[in-house]
Amino acid sequence: MNVQEYIASGILELYVAGVLTEKENLEVAAYAQEYPEIMVEILAIENAILELTRKSSSVNPYSFDTLKPKLDNLESDTKVIPLKKETSNWTAYLGWAASILLAIGLFWVYTQNENLKSEIQLVEQQNQQLEQQIADSDASLEKTQDLLNTLRDKDISVIPLGGQEVSPSSYAKAYWNKQEEKVFIDAQGLPEPPNGFVYQVWSLKLSPLTPTSMGLLEDFATDDNKVFALNNPNDSEAFGITLEPAGGSKSPTLEQLYALGVVSTS
Repeated sequence: MNVQEYIASGILELYVAGVLTEKENLEVAAYAQEYPEIMVEILAIENAILELTRKSSSVNPYSFDTLKPKLDNLESDTKVIPLKKETSNWTAYLGWAASILLAIGLFWVYTQNENLKSEIQLVEQQNQQLEQQIADSDASLEKTQDLLNTLRDKDISVIPLGGQEVSPSSYAKAYWNKQEEKVFIDAQGLPEPPNGFVYQVWSLKLSPLTPTSMGLLEDFATDDNKVFALNNPNDSEAFGITLEPAGGSKSPTLEQLYALGVVSTS
């Protein structure tokens, strides 16, 4: 049991005020016997309430006993209405004590309510984030399905691109839809480009060798499926991928040719 959290919960103030159920009273009493810190806190609450009420009631030092001699010195024909002697200040004490404990109880309820509001807001935020993640997943799944349907189209030509001298283990595939003049580059087999560099895709005519840039594989590191769609209105005989400085180059850097594939003539 965390004694400090139990003390801070406000239940001891309610115990002193006498507003707990019998079961709760027995529980507090048992904890007070087991944990000296709880007993000390209960006594401190009782003493604080009694001291506060004593000070509050002491602002009026007059009682019937102090006023009676002065009343006896008045003229005998003065009509005096006798007052009942005040027997105790416990009524005032209890009134102040009840007010203080009521304020403590209301503050505790207010604190619990604010904590509950915060927890509800946190749950709502988590639900919104979860809903967004589900929506993103659905969109990603739909996009992937559309891509697979495109790559499986009967009009698609598949051109394997093998690794070259600079990176023999590299590979890629080009999915060319001549009718729609689009090429999908599957670059999963290429290493991540170093900072300040980007992959550039080229449409090649072989005789004589004539390269035409088709575009860059932008955001390579953050693209999960590594499939890039590029326009290709060219009558391509081969496709090549080179590593170029950020922003691309006007002509390919052949020393940085990572993958190359020739279009089948059959």
